[in-house]
Amino acid sequence: MVKYKFKKILLVFCLLLVSNVGLLANKVLIQMDLSQTNHLKAYGIVYWSLAKGNEWDWLLNYRGGSFMTDFSDELARECRIRGVDFQVVSDFDAETIYNQVQAEGVNMDVVRLEKAPKIAVYVPHENLPWDDAVRLALEYAEVEYDAIWDEEVLSADTLKTYDWLHLHHEDFTGQYGKFFATHSHQVWYLQQVAINEKMAAKMGFSKVSEMKKAVVKKIQEYVVNGGFLFAMCTATDTYDIALSAENVDICDVVFDGDPPDHDCNSKLCFKNTFAFQNFRVYTDPMVHDFSDINVRKSHMQPETDYFTLFEFSAKYDPVPTMLTQNHVNVIKAFMGQTTAFRKDKIKPNVTILGIKEGTDEVRYIHANVGRGSYCWYSGHDPEDYVHFLGDPPTDLDMYRSSPGYRLILNNILFPAAKKKMQKT
Repeated sequence: MVKYKFKKILLVFCLLLVSNVGLLANKVLIQMDLSQTNHLKAYGIVYWSLAKGNEWDWLLNYRGGSFMTDFSDELARECRIRGVDFQVVSDFDAETIYNQVQAEGVNMDVVRLEKAPKIAVYVPHENLPWDDAVRLALEYAEVEYDAIWDEEVLSADTLKTYDWLHLHHEDFTGQYGKFFATHSHQVWYLQQVAINEKMAAKMGFSKVSEMKKAVVKKIQEYVVNGGFLFAMCTATDTYDIALSAENVDICDVVFDGDPPDHDCNSKLCFKNTFAFQNFRVYTDPMVHDFSDINVRKSHMQPETDYFTLFEFSAKYDPVPTMLTQNHVNVIKAFMGQTTAFRKDKIKPNVTILGIKEGTDEVRYIHANVGRGSYCWYSGHDPEDYVHFLGDPPTDLDMYRSSPGYRLILNNILFPAAKKKMQKT
């Protein structure tokens, strides 16, 4: 009888222990090292929780850039639903982790994430025969965003309502991606021209190129006033080309009805640009590149094409550290219309985050502009080495722990960081 009562008491104690796990273990740790089952959706969990008013600690360089917050049954349930691995840790163990991360002589630190950034993606209204890796990442991670285009950008107050803006693989020079030589008779190309010309007329511009110049100036104003800007592929170099050509025509007849200024390269203003300088634009419509910023690859070698992330001081350089958090530091490279940036075309104030070792191929850069900042990431799709026109979108469920896609998602959490941590 005594033995039976003891077993009964032990059973009740165990049930009470299980039911009060949230009281005894007060933190949830989402580890981001190789043990994580779905790195990409982990960012979505953090964003979802921030949107509910919770705060998180980003443990820079701790187990691949892990996240920790207060335990709740709702959070644990959501992690299980989305397939994100997590650990429940006690207050004592959490304090041990904090002490380890903040110890002197250790390249780790803690950044507090305070609120979910409001996100916009600049994307054309028409359907194009290519997708956008950022939209794929956001949708897979279940992160909400608004799609905006020229009309919204050029309105007085739209951009002010967003914390983070991504530029679709856009051509801001008004040359329609310089696809004239290869695709000018394709239906999608003709539709792109028609829709852009219609929008330019609606917004009061005689040329699409002039409208795009107004768009990049508006975005520049957004960044200077504190916005966070992210771009990939052609949106990176064409943005700066458009800024440099504010007062000069670089478009040939087939794009805007009149020839370019024959001396346009001597009239480019590099003081206006964000990242690049001393480049030459290519005005020939039969040349696919926009300028000599881009590293054009003539041979595809996916088996040997990688780039390396630089290591930064978590305690003294938190911004580049946040932007390069990953479970590996060597990333598979990938091509795009803009595949990589030539190092000698990058301004000296720009922080290089990733480069192909032994070459001048820069893949990932960041810098501050006014009260805001931008981050350029070259290439088209981190998990599709050569993404041809018309190829189906990448199924990210097959790449749940993609290091290349993690770099995109680092950027969406960057604006959530406590403001004092965003200064470099």
